Amino acid sequence: MDVKDLMKRVGENLSVGRSFGSAYEKDGLLIIPVAMVAGGGGGGGGPMIDESATEETDPEHTTGGATNEASGAGFGGVVLPVGAYVVKDDDVRWVPAVNVTLIALAALAVLRMSIRSRSKRPRHR
Repeated sequence: MDVKDLMKRVGENLSVGRSFGSAYEKDGLLIIPVAMVAGGGGGGGGPMIDESATEETDPEHTTGGATNEASGAGFGGVVLPVGAYVVKDDDVRWVPAVNVTLIALAALAVLRMSIRSRSKRPRHR
C-alpha cells in the first residue's frame, strides 16, 4: 500500500458521513449533521538491521548485520457529534447535540479535583 492509498482510506474513515450519515430531507426539512473530526497518523521506512547475522551465518554480512527494508504506518481519529443545521424554506436554524454522558463525566471530574485540592490543603489552627 502506498501513501496515496493510505491517505484515501484515512479520508474515507474520518468523515461526518461515515459516522452520522449524509444530509437528508424529512417532512419538508433539510437536516445536515455536523461533527468535529480529528485525526492523525504517520509512517516511515528504512533499513532493518538483523543483529544476529554474522559472517559465518551470512556471507553477504555487512557491518552491524544484514539489512532488509522495513516500513510501517498507522492512524487514529475520533468523530464527535456537534449538532445539525435544520433548513426549512429560507430559514436555517442550528440545533446543538447535547452529550449528557460527556457533561456528567466532566462534572464528576471537576468535583473530584475540587475535593482532592481541599483535602491536600494544610489546615491551620
